[in-house]
Amino acid sequence: MSPLDRTVAILGDLIAYPTVSADSNLALITHAAERLGDAGAAIHIHRDHSGEKANLFATIGPDRPGGVVLSGHSDVVPALEPEWESDPFAMRMQDGRLHGRGACDMKGFIACMLAMAETFAARDLVRPVHFALTYDEEVGCLGARQLVQDLAAAGIRPAAAIIGEPTNMRMIEGHKGCCEYTTRFKGLEGHGSNPDAGVNAIEYAVRYAARMAEIGRGLRNEPVPGSRFEPPFTTVQIGRIEGGAARNVIAGDCLIEWEMRPVRPGDAERVKRDLALFCDEVLLPEMRRVSPGCFIETDVIGEVAGLEPVADNEARDIVARLTGANDCDVVAFGTEAGLFQEFGMSAIVCGPGSIEQAHKPNEYVALSELDACLAMLHGLADTLSR
Repeated sequence: MSPLDRTVAILGDLIAYPTVSADSNLALITHAAERLGDAGAAIHIHRDHSGEKANLFATIGPDRPGGVVLSGHSDVVPALEPEWESDPFAMRMQDGRLHGRGACDMKGFIACMLAMAETFAARDLVRPVHFALTYDEEVGCLGARQLVQDLAAAGIRPAAAIIGEPTNMRMIEGHKGCCEYTTRFKGLEGHGSNPDAGVNAIEYAVRYAARMAEIGRGLRNEPVPGSRFEPPFTTVQIGRIEGGAARNVIAGDCLIEWEMRPVRPGDAERVKRDLALFCDEVLLPEMRRVSPGCFIETDVIGEVAGLEPVADNEARDIVARLTGANDCDVVAFGTEAGLFQEFGMSAIVCGPGSIEQAHKPNEYVALSELDACLAMLHGLADTLSR
């Protein structure tokens, strides 16, 4: 079986695990661990506090510091769109494309990693290659945050990380941070015929959202001169609002799920400080004049560091040699790469498939993209053997 055929077969297995972030990824992690273990990798599995999610970290090669991490997240976004032309968790091949939820984001790269394990194991590696599979990237990079903490505790210090998010095999050396929050509003329910007798949580949530939109417009007017990011300013965006019970009931509860993607140091703290002041000085005093038990609370879902372009980047230099690429880009979407960089590794984002396909019905990765990724990993095996 050719490496590409083996990768396609593995990808079919991976897509069949419905690892939506709300559900467990343990079956996929067990499957990957068995494959890597069969290739002779040293396996480490670390579960989260619930016991239902886990990271996998495996190593092939000498037990020494350094080496290169190949990293992919195991979770996927839901596949509830009616536009799916087939079962999203049963891979479908058509016109040189492999369709299925997670095909490009990012089980295609994971399939390439697993398909190459035997190749790495057959080489006399002078530097180790590490395989990292994480949980809950799509909801705040929670698994990668735990992973770097576990590596630090174990004294494991890889030198470079290749994060295989879908980039059409282009090198990405920088991206914005990604901060995700849920803000909850507790009001006082009552009959809709007498609004002044209650505290409408939706009303105050709407005012909070309006203030957020005002802040966003202000940030739009403060682009960073010469920025390579598009857009070249910090963005604030509301993804979901939920609240209320019925038309004739004063809403006692409401929540807003929102995100921020900072491009400038200090922007994130500035936005949070502005919103906190608006709550403390305007919204809460009004709410508590009617009911002292009212509150507004913000939960941090994830605050992921951006990937900073740096002059000295071994991961970039390795991938450039392997792919023949001469330039790097930056992107607005976030990845786990910033966490690896914060941990002290050089990091680059490069993987098969297009981000334009991610999170959409009929998501796919092209066979040609998987083939290009396998060629890069074959070259990495040569590099680490020298």
